[in-house]
Formats: sequence, C-alpha cells, structure tokens
Amino acid sequence: MTETPGTLLAALRAEPPLVQCITNYVAMNIAANVLLAAGASPAMVADAEESGEFARIAGALTVNIGTLSPPFVDGARAAIAGAEAAGRPWVLDPVACQATAYRRRVSAELAALRPTIIRGNASEILSLAGEASRGQGVDGRDPVAMAEDGARRLARKYASVVVVTGAVDFVTDGVRAARVEGGSPFMPMNTAMGCSLTCLCGAYAAVAGDPFDAAIGALAHFAVAGSHAHEGAAGPGSFAPRFLDALHAVTPERLDAEASIQSVEEVSE
Repeated sequence: MTETPGTLLAALRAEPPLVQCITNYVAMNIAANVLLAAGASPAMVADAEESGEFARIAGALTVNIGTLSPPFVDGARAAIAGAEAAGRPWVLDPVACQATAYRRRVSAELAALRPTIIRGNASEILSLAGEASRGQGVDGRDPVAMAEDGARRLARKYASVVVVTGAVDFVTDGVRAARVEGGSPFMPMNTAMGCSLTCLCGAYAAVAGDPFDAAIGALAHFAVAGSHAHEGAAGPGSFAPRFLDALHAVTPERLDAEASIQSVEEVSE
C-alpha cells in the first residue's frame, strides 16, 4: 500500500468526490446515506439519456446489476463509456450473476469492459470466474477462501482489482493481495450493505492513486465502522442507524489505528 486508508479518508473528506451510483432500487436510499455519512456525494443518475454525460463530470462511477433490465443495461453502457472517455474509475457489482442466464451474460459483458474494481460476494466472484457456486439469488453461500483463486484470475484477465466480501474480505489485483477483518455479524442481516460498499469503493477510487489502495480503504472503513456499530446494538434493526453514525464518526487517525489489514504473499501467474 502506498496510501493508507486514513490518508484516503482525509482526502475524501477534504474534497468530497461526486460518485455516480447506478444501483438497484432496493439499495438507492441506503447507499446514498452511506456515502453521505462517509463524506462523499452520491448521485443516482442511471438513464441512458444522461448517464454518459454525467459520468464525465463525476469523480467515479459504480454499476450494480441488482434490479436488472434492458433500460438499465443501456444506461450502464452509456455511463461506462462516459467514464472511460473522461478517465474516471468505475466499479462493477455483479449482483446474483450466478442466478440466471441473463445476469451471467450481462455480467460477463460488463466485466469485459475492464472495470477498475469488481466487488462481489464469494458466490458472485466464483460465477464470474466461470466456476460453480452455491449462491441462491443474491445470497452468497460460498466461503471467501473458495473464491480467492478465481478472484486472482479475474484480476489478471480484466486488469481489475477484485474484491471478495464476507466474514473476512479479500482483495487482489492479480499480484498483490490482502485480507481485511472487522465488521459485524449484523451486517449480512441488513439490506444493501454490499451494494453500499460498492459505492464506497467508488468514492475511495475517486481520490486514490492506486485502485488496490482504494479497495482496501473502503473495506477498512466499513469494517471499523461495523465493529463500532455492533457495540451496543441489540440486533440488525438497531445496528443500521448505529452504522451510519459510525461511518461518520470514524476519523482518519482512528481508521489507520484500528484497521485490520493483512498482506497476503504474492502469487505468481
């Protein structure tokens, strides 16, 4: 890592990046609140009539296929083209890509456009890598460790940083790799946690020089905030507002002091 999570958080809050979030209907409000609490500025601009133009002025773009439809795909394609033309980073979240042939086709098409970061649970990353998974709908039922080799192959194939989220998160660019620990067991019981993390990856990518550092920064911010929110939470309902408060309360200094990041030995191709 050349930039620590705390350094990136300080940069994010000094000049809040505008993050274009093409995400699903379930996640929009939650993801917007997560970005605002963290210190970024969200914009849910998704229609093809304007998504490409808007991507040229945003600091980063995120594309989440949770509520997939042909108009959504058109908007995503236009936005990706706009982001690429402007040299902006973009993040792909292949939600439930293992569930249907349509999702598999769209996920493969978007991944082939070489996202800056790909973020998914283990089942999604396994499927995107062409391996069998036990995922059911949007639920990931595979352990992160099973998807690590597939994540490395995807990273090399698409020149992307690949993030596999779960009890212990894994991130790789095909050469470097790291694991990030923390969070709360209440997080999987709250809607749109992963979708919101994808948007936060976009915010960090907008201010980072290295997308590998950006992914680690976003994961660490989520993990530290989740750990703090878990303290005193009676269950998933009381956890949710505590999590927003914790995202906001985390300082750059605390983030660097409390983040649990373990580098993984480099692997050869």
